[in-house]
Amino acid sequence: MQICETKLDIYALQAGYRKNGHTIGLVPTMGFLHDGHMELVRQARAACDRVIVTIFVNPTQFGANEDLSSYPRDLERDIAMLKAEGVDAVFTPSPQEMYVRGSETIIEATRLSRILIGRIRPGHFRGVTTVVAKLFNICQPDRAYFGEKDYQQLQVIKRMVRDLDMPVEICGVPTVREADGLAMSSRNAMLGTKERRGSVILSQALFSAEDICLTTSVTAQKLTKFIRSQIETEPLAQIRSIDIRDAATLAPLRGKINRPAVALLAVSFGDVLLIDQRTFKHGA
Repeated sequence: MQICETKLDIYALQAGYRKNGHTIGLVPTMGFLHDGHMELVRQARAACDRVIVTIFVNPTQFGANEDLSSYPRDLERDIAMLKAEGVDAVFTPSPQEMYVRGSETIIEATRLSRILIGRIRPGHFRGVTTVVAKLFNICQPDRAYFGEKDYQQLQVIKRMVRDLDMPVEICGVPTVREADGLAMSSRNAMLGTKERRGSVILSQALFSAEDICLTTSVTAQKLTKFIRSQIETEPLAQIRSIDIRDAATLAPLRGKINRPAVALLAVSFGDVLLIDQRTFKHGA
């Protein structure tokens, strides 16, 4: 497995892959890897000749009062995990390597980036799309893999690729969960013992809502109210947002749910903001 710290290194590597006719799968991450990331790697490995993983804690997607400095990092552990999964190369640039001094160009999906999590974290998705576009340009992948847990992020990236005619297939991978149902996330390591115990309320509320949606005719408003009532049983949960949206467009849903929908949660436990999602097919 090759470790590349500079753009020149990764340019040369992917050019060699191309020369040999290899397809490239890209897994962009911010490190502190877990089995959810490994599932992205496994799917990339199964479909592509070569797999590149990027590890970069992107400063432009953190707000002024957010947790950039405290975001968990363990590069040595990450590299060992990726080597064990048969990854071909890891790109680990510094912020100075990724962002040339005086950079002023940004990429933003203007509507999708400013709703939902975008309301809570202004500028977040602008930072995501800009860095992902840069990684696509640097690594030149045929396919790129993203987890469905970050559902809005996945839709934002799909829209960017469509709108800008980027020759990359975006592959969404279902959420990987802990044994108790909590969606795997690097942020979970930042939870205290009580917060970690209480955080399972998110998946419990979503799974219960899915059962309701599949077995009864329910409105988006009633389902939102139900999810809220479930989460509010956990005193440590601070609800930031609960939204029921069209699964394809993220447009708001009104009235009875009669097409595929997604429930999107943003809930804080102490200083840690967790997100989760569940897509629903309508039932009765």
